[in-house]
Amino acid sequence: MIGCLLIHGFTGSPFEVEPLAQSLRSRTDWKIAVPTLPGHGDELSLKGIKHTEWMNHAERELKALLKECDTVYVVGFSMGGLIASYLASLYPVEKLVLLSAAAYYVNPRQLALDIKEMMKDTVKGKLKENELFRRYTKKIKATPVTATLQFRRLVGKIKPILNDVKVPTLIAQGESDGIVPPKSARYLYENIGANEKRLIFYRNSKHLICYCDEKENLFDEVYDFLTNGSDPQENPV
Repeated sequence: MIGCLLIHGFTGSPFEVEPLAQSLRSRTDWKIAVPTLPGHGDELSLKGIKHTEWMNHAERELKALLKECDTVYVVGFSMGGLIASYLASLYPVEKLVLLSAAAYYVNPRQLALDIKEMMKDTVKGKLKENELFRRYTKKIKATPVTATLQFRRLVGKIKPILNDVKVPTLIAQGESDGIVPPKSARYLYENIGANEKRLIFYRNSKHLICYCDEKENLFDEVYDFLTNGSDPQENPV
């Protein structure tokens, strides 16, 4: 049996990767696991949660899959991409997929463009209809400063061990991402120790890459990467 673990991002939930999980379910008979990290979900409760709890929870989910499945893939979105890389450095993961993975955080130029769009909606009286505004406002209100510090500690802990990741890796990044800048994907590509790795940019995709207009192309790429034999294509864009 094949298993696939999908890990969501900081202040997020399985919602962030659910379209990809659904796509994989429709094409395969794999066991798909999409856990909710401690303190995360539809209602955030991050106060007092340590970054090690997020890592340990994902680790337990992976161990459970490894007990059941002969082959296991790991997919990580945003912060989940860093956690996925950590797991791939320690466990017999077959392949790794990183989506908008947060080796760096906040893309000032794109965020400014997003804020400009919000301002346009404000003038039109449609700000509350702006999905980006609604989602970010809710997260900002529910995210304590201590949780952000824990996120930064997690990133600082995992970046130095990226070279220990030796499994085939696919890195996908939206060029219009206002949260994780494109340099994050380039950093991952350059520092992950795998010989077989591929970097793909999606010109019009924002941070929630599984919901962008180019998502079907992304899902096809992920499916092909996971189901095909090792293909050491290198694309250092």
